[in-house]
Amino acid sequence: MINGHPQKALSFRVPINFDLLKHWIDHFYGYGSWDAPIWFVSHEDGGGDLPEEVEEKLNYFHKAFPSVTEPTLCDIRELYKHTTFRIAGPKAGAFTSLFDYRFGKNGMLSGVWKNLIAFSHAHRNEKLPDSLIYQGNSFAINNEALIKLYPLPAPHNHAWYYSWLDMPQFPFMKSRGLYEAHLFPLRMKVILSNIIKHKPKLVLMYGMSNINALKKSFPSISFKMVKAEKRRTPQHHRAQLGQTTLIITTQIPALRHGRVETGFDWGVFGRVVGG
Repeated sequence: MINGHPQKALSFRVPINFDLLKHWIDHFYGYGSWDAPIWFVSHEDGGGDLPEEVEEKLNYFHKAFPSVTEPTLCDIRELYKHTTFRIAGPKAGAFTSLFDYRFGKNGMLSGVWKNLIAFSHAHRNEKLPDSLIYQGNSFAINNEALIKLYPLPAPHNHAWYYSWLDMPQFPFMKSRGLYEAHLFPLRMKVILSNIIKHKPKLVLMYGMSNINALKKSFPSISFKMVKAEKRRTPQHHRAQLGQTTLIITTQIPALRHGRVETGFDWGVFGRVVGG
């Protein structure tokens, strides 16, 4: 279901090239720059409901980085230019690409990004700009990196459509559980090594369900649990890794099921984390 409109289950009638899929799984880690001072680490990219969308993203990444051998962050605006807007609903005919939808002159503000923008500016002790203008011109370029714990786009209801792929080379694709268990150790090793190398000021991992496994991925570091303050700051786990503050929370920067009581003030959260 997308925006309340039922969708057919994903079946890969559109052929997904194995080499392109492997290239993406091995090397795609999100958007922006590893040198950004703030990293937002989410569970995965949204989307992935339609095989055409997946194919377009794999094709773009392979053409943009054909010989890359290292974990790579790409330009979200360029990838979105190459991804057709297919979301059903009243805006169905208003945009041609995801770039138009999020970064074009008539782009729509993302509720999640709005809260991340508030968080990052409060953490830097900067005045919050117009969120839509900042999203269009500056978000996830130099100040923020959008890191993905898992590489493949998947819908927010955590449905797993990739079991339709007929790829015996990737037996772990048959279920979400196998996929996550297979990739988690390597993905966390890469994220940790890049934290040590690039020394961001803050790494916020949000929407995480495997808190204990995540904490164990940071050896010899003690996390402190901080209780939630209703409608202000979510419960989170905090630690210091050299110059980098690590924050892990199960909460996402959006309302759950549209209920106000499930939300938090991510601007306040950014100020609290920034001390």
